[in-house]
Amino acid sequence: MRRASSFEIVAARAWNVLNEGRPFTPVFVAGVFLLCHIGDWGQPAYWSAMAGALGAVLPLFVVYFFYDFPLYLRNYLWLPVVAAVVIWEGTRDVLGLWLAGIGLFFFFTVFFWGTFYYRMRIGTPWNNFARFWKLVLQHSDSTSGNAQEQLPKTMLLLYLLHLTYGWIRGGGAKAADWGTLYVFIAAVWLLAWILHRYLFDWKPKERTESPGTLPRVGEAVSRKVYVLVVDGMRKERFEQANAPFLKKLRAEGTEFTSMETVYPARTVVCFSSMFTGAYPREHGIKSNFVYRLGVRTETIFDSLRKVGKTGRLLGIAHLIDSMGDDVDAITAVMRHDRADAETVEMAKRIVEERNPDLMVVQLIGTDQIGHSRGVFYDDYIEKIEEADRLLENFVGWLSERGLLEEATMIVCADHGQAIGIGGHGHLDEGERFVPFFLAGHGIRRGVRVDAPHSLVSMAPTLAYLLGAPYPDHSRGPVLTEALESFGDRSAAIEKKEGYGSS
Repeated sequence: MRRASSFEIVAARAWNVLNEGRPFTPVFVAGVFLLCHIGDWGQPAYWSAMAGALGAVLPLFVVYFFYDFPLYLRNYLWLPVVAAVVIWEGTRDVLGLWLAGIGLFFFFTVFFWGTFYYRMRIGTPWNNFARFWKLVLQHSDSTSGNAQEQLPKTMLLLYLLHLTYGWIRGGGAKAADWGTLYVFIAAVWLLAWILHRYLFDWKPKERTESPGTLPRVGEAVSRKVYVLVVDGMRKERFEQANAPFLKKLRAEGTEFTSMETVYPARTVVCFSSMFTGAYPREHGIKSNFVYRLGVRTETIFDSLRKVGKTGRLLGIAHLIDSMGDDVDAITAVMRHDRADAETVEMAKRIVEERNPDLMVVQLIGTDQIGHSRGVFYDDYIEKIEEADRLLENFVGWLSERGLLEEATMIVCADHGQAIGIGGHGHLDEGERFVPFFLAGHGIRRGVRVDAPHSLVSMAPTLAYLLGAPYPDHSRGPVLTEALESFGDRSAAIEKKEGYGSS
């Protein structure tokens, strides 16, 4: 068992510059242009022209940074590429640059990322490229691995860099040429705005509850709460898996069949929302690439401290960016067949040493396999089944030590995964709704709740169970449908609303 080192924590942050689509685009395009002009680096005129070209095209870089084009929106990215070719009459001079950009993109994604990186990090086969290229072409979320988004962005930016670089070095551009360029960039911005204003319509509706509207917190319902998160577990693939322990636990408790993740459905974002009860616009974590460390709202861990209780979150190094010292970061650099097993062993050690009132355990193996090998392969199902066996071992270990007396368990995923490289972020099919159920002390048995709910209900529910004040920006309701103390009231609400609880 090995905790994440300081180097790994910094490296994880650096990797997200290349993993997240928004920072990747400018870094990659500028890098390709520099490499393609490596023979000119010794010329002072090159650097001034290069700086001028980057400055000229900067407004388009900004547009593509703030507007991403996931799912079907990416199809519209080819319109500006075609328009640029028509306006500036041809592609002959830029074909070599385009081919270099396309080649380097697939080298980075398929060989460096999909083969070498995953081999070094989690031990995937050296021939993973044979599968990974298909995943890159199918991927629909706005990461660097979305070929159908990154390629048209790259081609247009390289085209305009090449054009303006030639104008500056040749000294032949007229005011009308620059005017045409900025009218074009303005048109691209307008297209992006229209698409996102009228077609980007799949974000979940936010809950509007506040701590003042939630049930009054009294004495703790539960002595301990254990939250077991199988990162990236797609809902219907969980149903297809042979996971007898988790399914038995679900049958003995309360299941929420329409539990929705938040937008964007990235791991650090989801965990931040789960344990603050707030949405990304409030807690400030809007991607895995974190500019400002730490959430801007109270967390459930802050709430527990107010009543003299403790909580720990055991997970990957990325989570330190939002939850700070409340995270025990275990290294994610180990073979995928050991990652979850070692996480469970580390969880046991934390319980033995600290015995927290709230223990959150993140199993990362399912998510890793979804990203590296794809969701619709046997590898993915096998990781879910392995997680089932390991969680059975952990819960059995807790039971042997009497730690499940008056304890509640919550099992969930932070997000699902879509086709491609286990995509998640923009709520494609398979990402949006996640497995979620509670069992143990204070939980109604054999109940299924079909009413829509959001993962932002995690924090207020934990606060209620543990007798702590609600985090200051909690937006989700307490999941009272699952609580024995609310049983009669919840059943009446479900019947009235037609939620289909059984």
